[in-house]
Amino acid sequence: MNPTDPSSDQDRPAKGAVAQPWNILIVDDHPLVRMGLRSLLEAESDLRVCAEAGSVAEALAIVRKQQPDLVITDLSLGDGNGLELIKRLLAQHAGLRVLVCSMHDEKLFALRALAAGACGYVGKEQAGRHVVEAVRHGLAGHVWLSREMTDQALSKGSARAPADAVASLTDRELAVFELIGRGMRPSQIASQIHLSVKTVETHREKIKKKLSLQSAGELTRSAMQWVERQR
Repeated sequence: MNPTDPSSDQDRPAKGAVAQPWNILIVDDHPLVRMGLRSLLEAESDLRVCAEAGSVAEALAIVRKQQPDLVITDLSLGDGNGLELIKRLLAQHAGLRVLVCSMHDEKLFALRALAAGACGYVGKEQAGRHVVEAVRHGLAGHVWLSREMTDQALSKGSARAPADAVASLTDRELAVFELIGRGMRPSQIASQIHLSVKTVETHREKIKKKLSLQSAGELTRSAMQWVERQR
């Protein structure tokens, strides 16, 4: 289930001379998801959930204060986008490992997450079986992907854009598209992802062009249908 074999490193229980558990921050805006991940991780003697966060702002503040070894994050958060969170965290904290655990389409988002700097991608439907393994890979300095995504990443055709037109959107355009699909107006989107309304409108026009949509109504319907398929 992984492109590399960290077997020589992943069982290391300590960060120094004295054995200590690895500290992990869970970022997800659903308390039940956080509870489930905490239960899985803390069943392991060398893993400790040091904190939980439900938003981008909380995550940034907790990482500054507690300096966890690894962050597990969803892609859709109440006040922002997980891909942008990954980029901000890694820009501010060299050496931090970030693992994505999300319900979003792995084929569309896994390689984007790696490009943003994540150390792996676990679908929420696979979390019960694979999240601990993925965490250990990340802590050992390796990447974790499903076998299907590993094969895609290593295949000759992996550099070509997927057939789905949504995959042609940039990370920022995809974030705007998702928020449109969640029913947000341009002013709300601008506030959430810290852009001007004019910039959001520019992204909307680029999205319409890339997806061959003719009107704002078509854009909204397309975005809402796409968001619904991700659930």
